[in-house]
Amino acid sequence: MTDDLFGAIDALLERPVPVDDLPVPVERERLRKAGEFTQEELAKALGTRRESIVRWEAGTTEPRPPKRAAYIRFLGSLALRHGTVEPSDWLRLAQEAGLVPADRVPAAAPAAPAAPVSAAFGGDTADQAVVELDRSASGELLSAEPAPCVRCGRPTPYRSGGRPVHMGGWCTAATTVAVEPAAAEQAPAVAAEPVAAPRPAAPADVPAAGPARRASSPRPAAASSRARKPAAKKSAAEAGPADWEQAAAARFPAGPLAVVDVAPSGKALVAYLADGTQAQTVLAGRTLADLVEWALGAGLGSPRLNRNGKDGDALVVLTDAALAELGLPPLGRDEKREFVPRLGQLPKSHRVVKQLEKAGWLLTQRGLGPWARIYRTPEDGKRQCVQLCIPAWGALATGGWTIPAGLDAPGLARLLGTYATRVLTPRGSTAVSGLDLVTALRPPTKAVRTEAGWTSGPVEGSRPRDAFDPAPPEVPDMHPLAQGREPGGALVTEAWDWHRPLTDREAAAPFAVGLDVNMAFLAAAGRLTLPLSGPVHELNPAFDKRVPGSWLVDLSGVDTDPLLPSPFTADGSRPAAGPAWYSTAKLAYAVELGADVRPLEAWLRHESGPYLDPWHKHLRAAYMDTMAALGVPADLADTDPLAFLDAMAGLKTTGDPAELAVLTAIKATAKGTIGKMRERPRGLDYRYGERWAALERPTWDPLMRALIIDTATVNLHRKLRKMAADTGLHAFAVLSDCAVFASPGAGALDVLTTPDGTLTTALRLGVSPGMVKFEGSRPMAEVAELLADGANPARHIKTGGVVSADE
Repeated sequence: MTDDLFGAIDALLERPVPVDDLPVPVERERLRKAGEFTQEELAKALGTRRESIVRWEAGTTEPRPPKRAAYIRFLGSLALRHGTVEPSDWLRLAQEAGLVPADRVPAAAPAAPAAPVSAAFGGDTADQAVVELDRSASGELLSAEPAPCVRCGRPTPYRSGGRPVHMGGWCTAATTVAVEPAAAEQAPAVAAEPVAAPRPAAPADVPAAGPARRASSPRPAAASSRARKPAAKKSAAEAGPADWEQAAAARFPAGPLAVVDVAPSGKALVAYLADGTQAQTVLAGRTLADLVEWALGAGLGSPRLNRNGKDGDALVVLTDAALAELGLPPLGRDEKREFVPRLGQLPKSHRVVKQLEKAGWLLTQRGLGPWARIYRTPEDGKRQCVQLCIPAWGALATGGWTIPAGLDAPGLARLLGTYATRVLTPRGSTAVSGLDLVTALRPPTKAVRTEAGWTSGPVEGSRPRDAFDPAPPEVPDMHPLAQGREPGGALVTEAWDWHRPLTDREAAAPFAVGLDVNMAFLAAAGRLTLPLSGPVHELNPAFDKRVPGSWLVDLSGVDTDPLLPSPFTADGSRPAAGPAWYSTAKLAYAVELGADVRPLEAWLRHESGPYLDPWHKHLRAAYMDTMAALGVPADLADTDPLAFLDAMAGLKTTGDPAELAVLTAIKATAKGTIGKMRERPRGLDYRYGERWAALERPTWDPLMRALIIDTATVNLHRKLRKMAADTGLHAFAVLSDCAVFASPGAGALDVLTTPDGTLTTALRLGVSPGMVKFEGSRPMAEVAELLADGANPARHIKTGGVVSADE
């Protein structure tokens, strides 16, 4: 009996553990990019849609037979060429199953798993897989004639200690190579070293960055038939776009951020990087000063988004346990023992602040608070700065962040890492991060060579580094320029809040249906002409729609459809008789409607351009990538409107909570950035009529905000006019970007279907910014009661009684 039991246990232990025949999602994406194949090319070869590839690489769905076997062959073939960083047996199983025939691909030893890029506090960093490339005094990478890399043998123009070596992820699967005598003299000891593949920059359970970020990811140099030729020798100043992007990305092998927590043993600190993987355990030197030193040495940070910009500082997020381990107090009201939100920072006498000062670190005027910036005076032009985020003090409780409850440290690292990869490394609230994104994409200055040497010069298309005051009609009432302003002398720009009585036909309809414009303000910012210089006052100017500014003109005579809101006022009513101030966007629309406009005066900007267009493209890509990761691809509404409506309806119940949090943060980033352009004073000590800190920011410009909001209003009014022409339906209530219609049914398609049975393109159903989605519906009897009470039905059309949080 006993022998039988032991025999059964032995048989159980000898049974092989099943391993999936597909790699983890992030490895699927890495291999495809290593082979320089696009998602469209792969989808076409497999006879499927690009959205399917997006889902497979995101891990939200899995391929089914027979496409699964073909997909495995594709990945396995690339893995044999480029190595695999996944520590599993999926490739071996695929080969044993005959899905990856070895004779079709050149054999190569797989690369070793990625080594940790971070080291223990005070530990030895000699074993790290990070190579420090030779740089000039300004920090630019030095290059020379391409020579065989001492690690993988393939040509590289870069050097480390004078030896040819590839930058961060460019070494592919390592092989023992025969090095030429000249190269062997330079580095005989490391010619046969295996190369660790780079740790993926994006989290394992989400797709990688959008198009604005993808260019920053280095790709293997000579692994496919379409590989690029080695670059010729050139100076850093002559480097092309790919060179500066590759060089910037190579400086930060550990990714943009780390979440620091206490190890389960309670005897050490651990750091989780942006992909949720754990860095080396921190065993000693557990002070905040040591933590900052570690962050700088670990290769944390983010590459610049513009060649004339600056790299992003490392972000370190402290869990509650790590906070206590580092000697920082919890949140509370006791100023001596706790962090008090009212004060905003720890007292300068606190021992942790003193420790930082003793170690030579400085704090900004904000001090040690929820979002602290710790830095040293730059030496030799090298920046030393670390951003600290303390959720226990409320850093992620407000400001556009909605962190899922109970999220552990690796999950928080993946969430914030996803936002950092797609948008920007968080630097405070989403509004602050969005404003920093604007200047990261459009830096104000660049280095310019002159006969006397290098100097600072302006960047074409950017606003200058020094702020300039807007025009008196554009500023809020507390601004110094607004003091003494006559009543009615302000440029009034706000999103619509309008409703009207129902017609008899509308009152007889059984339902009211609301449609919401996706990211309306973001969509309006694309290619929009915005001011790049200060205002110039002119009398009786001729109107020019190409010149952004504020115009004093009488629009009371412009006729618009009485069943729709007026596009010229915030409450949708007809403009009052007499001149008033309007932005260029509204005046251009008045001309489009047939008005003869004759401005009496204007404040104009004669230097202008599409300043926010890169910001619009970057955030749009982040939004679309996040929606695709949530299972709503870009073309779903076009191919299957019902599937799109179902996917959107189930988003909050079936979607990944972390991805939903990223989606909310991206929406808040777009909205908050625009709000920051007219930020009002804060603090109880502000005196009416005085200047405040935000006015010194180059991006503080109420006219930019007005032009964006007015453009969104004009765009919606134009669509509502076309909607009425296509379907005969007029919106009877609008709140910002949500419009409500009388409908024969309770669904979006009941409103969007034209008499001939096709869907209207006036309000186009879809996920892209500027398209619409279903917001909600209510019985018309309930809506009539709201109207009788003077309430705007658009505010209550959504289940729960609140309007969409999109804008």
